[in-house]
Amino acid sequence: MAVRIGVLALQGAFREHVQALAGYDTEVCEIRTPSDLEGLRGIVLPGGESTVMGKLLLEEGLLHPLAQLCASGIPVLATCAGMILLARNLPGFSEQPRLGLMDIAVLRNAFGRQKESFATRLHVREFSRQANDLIEAVFIRAPVVASCGPEVNVLASLQGNPVAVRQDNMLALSFHPELSCDTRFHGWLVRRAQEHKAAMHSV
Repeated sequence: MAVRIGVLALQGAFREHVQALAGYDTEVCEIRTPSDLEGLRGIVLPGGESTVMGKLLLEEGLLHPLAQLCASGIPVLATCAGMILLARNLPGFSEQPRLGLMDIAVLRNAFGRQKESFATRLHVREFSRQANDLIEAVFIRAPVVASCGPEVNVLASLQGNPVAVRQDNMLALSFHPELSCDTRFHGWLVRRAQEHKAAMHSV
């Protein structure tokens, strides 16, 4: 049975995530209001402008309901600006509205401006099937993790900085997997959503 996945659609690259999820047994909902959170089993926090996203989350009354849902154990896939929204600490931008659920400190635009965007290939623990299985990673004004707490697993690093991390049900990536043909991160979200749904039904 299809699981209901919500993609935050206030701003940013949400359409590409919707397309990436189309290949799975999902019912995809674009999140714009608190009522769109009803019945969701997984969440995507896409890339975009994190400052604008935070402001819109407040204006639409979504910030606290979305934070509560993500904190409840529902699986979350956060990419680029989505990683910033999840970060507990944001040096230099501590007042920026965000969910603040993952025990990481994130530096914004760590690799430079738009013209410094690039693509590379990374070995990502838990996702790369073997040592030489590299995953395409597109970095666009990407953040990096400056530090992380003991509950955070670093899955991949670039130039000595973590760019893929997981804490329990939350997976945060500095890069944009939705811009590549590799959907294994979206597959992770769907599988975890199915497990979450089954666990809720067994209670």
